Amino acid sequence: MQEKMVRTRFAPSPTGFMHVGNLRTALYEYLIAKSMGGKFVLRIEDTDQERLVEGAVDIIYNTLRQVGLQHDEGPDIGGEYGPYVQSQRKDIYLPYAEQLVREGKAYYCFCTKERLESLHSGNGEGEFGGYDRHCRNLPKEEVERLLAAKTPYVIRQKMPIEGSTTFEDAVYGSITIENKELEDQILIKSDGYPTYNFANVIDDHLMHITHVVRGCEYLSSTPKYNLLYQAFGWEIPTYVHLPLIMGKNDDGTVSKLSKRHGSTGFADLIREGYLPQTIVNYIALLGWCPKENRELFTLSELAEHFSIDGISKSPAVFDYDKLTWFNGEYIRAMSQEDFIAAAMPYFQQVFGAAQLNWPVLASILQPRVTKFTQIPEMIAFLKELPDYPADFFVNKKSKTNLENSADMLNAAISALSELQEWTVDSLHETLMGLAQKLEVKNGTLLWPVRIAAAGMLVTPGGAIEILAILGREESLRRLSFGLEKLKA
Repeated sequence: MQEKMVRTRFAPSPTGFMHVGNLRTALYEYLIAKSMGGKFVLRIEDTDQERLVEGAVDIIYNTLRQVGLQHDEGPDIGGEYGPYVQSQRKDIYLPYAEQLVREGKAYYCFCTKERLESLHSGNGEGEFGGYDRHCRNLPKEEVERLLAAKTPYVIRQKMPIEGSTTFEDAVYGSITIENKELEDQILIKSDGYPTYNFANVIDDHLMHITHVVRGCEYLSSTPKYNLLYQAFGWEIPTYVHLPLIMGKNDDGTVSKLSKRHGSTGFADLIREGYLPQTIVNYIALLGWCPKENRELFTLSELAEHFSIDGISKSPAVFDYDKLTWFNGEYIRAMSQEDFIAAAMPYFQQVFGAAQLNWPVLASILQPRVTKFTQIPEMIAFLKELPDYPADFFVNKKSKTNLENSADMLNAAISALSELQEWTVDSLHETLMGLAQKLEVKNGTLLWPVRIAAAGMLVTPGGAIEILAILGREESLRRLSFGLEKLKA
């Protein structure tokens, strides 16, 4: 018998931003499909019309594009099982629900909103605060009369009242739920739209989805899905439930990841200066453990190494420090050209349209930056010399004091004024030669030069790189200003 092609689907609801939990689900679905030579399908689930947010569909497309999760079928590219937007499929669902009514596996429920609300307030006979199955056994004539009178209704599934339902999950193993805990779930709402659960099952079956991947918070609702598959006599897909993503609280405990832990949306993390490929690599490891001892993976390497048996049951903790470390590793691995291109918007925040020696600037920033958003603050001193006190020139380790710093600056100004070529190499040669001539340690000369050039105790890069970026005129102006400060 020929093995069925693996097909996974990412089926987001367009209700706002892309949470890292949703993105991880999409990533694992993509990786399961790609690691097994299968197809990754995008389906937009917009049946909950009240919760739709304008522009949210664009967010889904943009996010998937930025992280490189290319779907094989979807609303924008089509495929043999379309349409791939649930609202465009709305006429598909009612006939399936009516089939179950005819077979005695579902029923019309005419209960009013008020009656249902009275059940939830605890006055009804519902054993567990759910629906009390009031319409489950209405006489056929009564049902026909109410339908003829155009009484609003929903269609509910007849759940088994006794026994239990067991299902297998690829991560959590065998799970059993007592049937008495299952409410007679609504399949078709009074507006004619299917419920999320019902549309999900019908679409997954019609689209030949083999693996259903979702968060473990949906474990308890899986028997409802299975009972639907069984009611239709359809094959049940492989379930892959993912562990929760937690955040660290201030007191050291953990709780479900939320805004109070930090940014939880993809777009917010990008705004904070994290790279898309960093985010993908990091969230791949939130709940999945590679067989080999490594952490840095490209998307194609993840697809090559991914396997369902590496997914953990234990909750994963979203660690922002670790994410930042990952980001720094990715930044350092970039070519200088790519680094300059990514950093340019941040350079322009400080320098506007001015042209600087970008390669030298990149050479001092790339080893130090962990997020591009740090750049403007790190380089502000190059645009404008900060106000600094004269005692910055005093440094024990470099053996500098106010007196010898003035001598060093004097000598440096004189030597640099005669320099023909203003490059890192020529600056290096001149200043090293000068230190030798003055018979002082390199640091004794370079410390006062750097303080005068930067006006800061800690800088990315040393005196020579800073002078190269500032250029001749501005460098000599700053050194002279430092000398005046020392004399004063």
